[in-house]
Amino acid sequence: MPLPPLIVSTAIQAVLEAGALQKAHFGTGVAVRHKGAIDLVTEVDLAIERRFRDLVAERFPDHAILAEELQEPGDARGASEYCWVFDPLDGTTNFAHGLPIFCASLGIERRGEAVFGAVYDPMREELFTAERGQGAFLNGVRLQVSQTGALIDALLCTGFPYDVHERVDEVVGLFREFVARARAVRRLGSAALDLCYVAAGRLDGFWEARLNPWDTCAGALVVLEAGGTVTAWDGRPYHSRVPGLVATNGRLHAAMLDVIEGYARRAAKRTV
Repeated sequence: MPLPPLIVSTAIQAVLEAGALQKAHFGTGVAVRHKGAIDLVTEVDLAIERRFRDLVAERFPDHAILAEELQEPGDARGASEYCWVFDPLDGTTNFAHGLPIFCASLGIERRGEAVFGAVYDPMREELFTAERGQGAFLNGVRLQVSQTGALIDALLCTGFPYDVHERVDEVVGLFREFVARARAVRRLGSAALDLCYVAAGRLDGFWEARLNPWDTCAGALVVLEAGGTVTAWDGRPYHSRVPGLVATNGRLHAAMLDVIEGYARRAAKRTV
């Protein structure tokens, strides 16, 4: 069932407005505070999310919202058909350090299933969109994943969780496994853009653990609609509430899952 046009236009408006605020404040010395030892939030994250919540409340007051920074009483509307899953600034650490790799990411779920995604990178003026069953697009041009069929020919990407200091051996160990098998591995700092880059064929595969729904809801749909494959780490079907995912062009998926499973099996033996 096609989405109502007002939902689609509002979603695109939300990420474009978020991107405009990000770009306007980038490099201006915005206030930063810590949510954790290395987990940051800026005044821009908060301002964008407040504006977003006002927009959705005005147009769709019965819809649920799941967003990164602010928790409000109406967020858990269990009877709502729609849920807006929003990251006002994905790549906050990059933004705070003046590194221009960040975006706004918005996924819309209907009865628990992602049906629309929009990711906007204001520094490159790139708008990634996808509607379930309708394809994925970059600035209106249809996207298609790469055709790379072997890890040795692949450019992969990953991210590190905010508890990486407590899990250095685990995170770096798996990173090492992929570095030993792929052409190259990157770490950009924005899961939403990582996923969109897989959809665009710029990357061939992406893996990361302990992600949140707002990190992946939109980008995973973009990958799927571009012809890619997205699963949980153990190969089970992806859902935004699953904390880790693997996203690939499809051709590399079994190989990437094998690397993860093999590393986990060897790590488990070392702890016995």
